[in-house]
Amino acid sequence: MTDQQPLLKLIDLSKHFGGLVAVDKLSLEIYPGEVVGLVGDNGAGKSTLIKMVSGVYHPDEGKMFLEGEEVSFATPMEARRRGIETIYQDLALCENLDATINIFLGREPMRRQLGLFNIVDRKHMLNESQTVLNQLDIHIPNLLRPMRQMSGGQRQAVAIARAVYWNARLMIMDEPTAALAVAEQRKVLDLCRTLRDRGVPVIIISHNMQDVFAVADRIIVMRRGKKVGELIAKATSTDEVVSLMVGSAVNGH
Repeated sequence: MTDQQPLLKLIDLSKHFGGLVAVDKLSLEIYPGEVVGLVGDNGAGKSTLIKMVSGVYHPDEGKMFLEGEEVSFATPMEARRRGIETIYQDLALCENLDATINIFLGREPMRRQLGLFNIVDRKHMLNESQTVLNQLDIHIPNLLRPMRQMSGGQRQAVAIARAVYWNARLMIMDEPTAALAVAEQRKVLDLCRTLRDRGVPVIIISHNMQDVFAVADRIIVMRRGKKVGELIAKATSTDEVVSLMVGSAVNGH
């Protein structure tokens, strides 16, 4: 991977909340076409780190580079415009609206009606939504049902499809399988692999070590705001990762 330019590079990123150091001089690189597991106990700083990358928080110190260019995001929308898509546990979907509207929310295509006024082009939205879902091998029987009537896995799939449709350069998934049944967990992990195959790197935060090892190429371990380990997934074990998380091992990385 070293001959490749990292898509995302963080150098000495820090974030404080009063006297609490949530993230402490953390550096990492994310390359195109890889899945990186970000693990650590509650309070390790994982969510704070992700929120700095996705524009929710502004780092107190350090630098962020996206495709070699230094970046700073004032809002999550700025990060999304640069192709950083984050899927949180609550998904930020509109429950009363259907899948097609959720995929295009805030970016609806318009068409002229009777040559006089603009209306939302629902047919275009439906066709485009179906196309991107087909590309991802996602089958949702009725895209025009309200999101609240869909299963957890289908809702995750819509959130992922939205990110892919709008050309995500980096996908961040925060506990994506936490509330899902086993079959749906498997589907979300398949989608992680699909994104990787399309060259879109994925950062996956999860407490489920089985999920992390199922899809991750690398695993980054955080403890008390610091990066305490960076491991190749197939060259490590759950025991080694957990011992780094709780502080009973030392990794020189």
